[in-house]
Amino acid sequence: MMLNNIHRIILTVFVAISSAATAVAYPVVHSAVGDCITTADGLTLRLVTKHQNYEGGEDDTRDTDIDSPKSVNFTPDGRKYYVNSLEGCCTVVYDAATHEKLKVINHKFDGSETHLWGKPETAFFPFRHYFDNVNSFDGKPVEGCFSHSGRYFWVPYYRRTFDINAQDPSALCVIDTEKDEIVRLMETGPLPKMVVTSFDGKKLAVTHWGDNTVGIVNIEGNDPFAWHYESCPAITKKLVLNYSLTKQINRDADSGLKLRGTVFLPGDSLLLVSRMCGAGGFGVVDVKRGKYLGMLTGMLENTRHMLVSGDYVYLSCNIEGYVQRIAISDLMKGIRRLSSPDCRKTSELGRTATVQGFITCKVNPGARTISLSPDGRWLFAACNSSSSLVIVDTQKMQVAGQIIADSFPVGLDISPDGRWLVTTSQGRSNGGGNAVDVFEIVTQK
Repeated sequence: MMLNNIHRIILTVFVAISSAATAVAYPVVHSAVGDCITTADGLTLRLVTKHQNYEGGEDDTRDTDIDSPKSVNFTPDGRKYYVNSLEGCCTVVYDAATHEKLKVINHKFDGSETHLWGKPETAFFPFRHYFDNVNSFDGKPVEGCFSHSGRYFWVPYYRRTFDINAQDPSALCVIDTEKDEIVRLMETGPLPKMVVTSFDGKKLAVTHWGDNTVGIVNIEGNDPFAWHYESCPAITKKLVLNYSLTKQINRDADSGLKLRGTVFLPGDSLLLVSRMCGAGGFGVVDVKRGKYLGMLTGMLENTRHMLVSGDYVYLSCNIEGYVQRIAISDLMKGIRRLSSPDCRKTSELGRTATVQGFITCKVNPGARTISLSPDGRWLFAACNSSSSLVIVDTQKMQVAGQIIADSFPVGLDISPDGRWLVTTSQGRSNGGGNAVDVFEIVTQK
């Protein structure tokens, strides 16, 4: 493997520290254009450019629209990628071939955008604490996903800025990717984080970190104003929120099950939603009935991100830093046990079933977003605490290599052709972040 020597030393220190303890105040590091690694199997990862907005950064890579970048998504056709700049309250659009900035989509609303709101979803998301000028707010974009073969890009907002404790409805926007303009705004539950579309493109799920629920949206047809919520089931029990309107609390920590990773299983009849609190687990939702069926256990705790590829579900386990894989057939065995009359029930989780068959790979602390190469051979994990990008060989479920990423990476996506990999580094209270790293992937022919 080839790696800049200084960065190699820093990465070695990170790994040594992480093996001794996880509660470490990790130092801030920055990647450098030209950093490169080649695995024993011939995969080369090279940092070719970046979009950064941190003190001391090079002027030729400066992008002042990058402010706590949370996530990145390539369009299905691979022509563009979208970076959600959380604290900047905007989505930045880049050309995937040249990496030039194409447009900045702002998420600041003064209440005059009545033409973007459909019929209020008050049956699912009533306001209980705020009633005046609720559609005047700055939206902090979190994650994103595409629908309608890439025509629309869905972006949920962390909270409406006036709602300091995220206890009333937040919102999401729908961006028309042909114009790169917002064409629809919709309510969500509090603290929406993950948003995913079904395999058939007819449903969309929005997972609410803030109250243990997940919204199921019918997105059939091409009229954005015909799309509507069908259900909003609670994973176990919906939280009753009644916090202060003047004193802010830590809702990232005080949010029940901390629902995060979300995937539809093939066939789209079942939805899995991971919980990051306690011992972890997957909540199972019957999509058609909008009903919580129970909790699957057996995986490592603190599951943050999940994705489906072929016959498997992959997941990242955040704090300790692991990646796991399990066959969908093994998950289905557990799901069937949830309907058994003798299935174990608990007051906290309802019906529970333990799943066996997880294959585990240790990566680095703070394993956040994961993504797979188009052929499924390589898995890449953005490891936040260790400021690294880790490569996993999925044939062996072993680490094949790792490279420094700007502190502290959270988001990650790979272009559909497998050539480009982009990470977003959000930062922490002690610094870092405000960086988007663009890597080129070259595989041995």
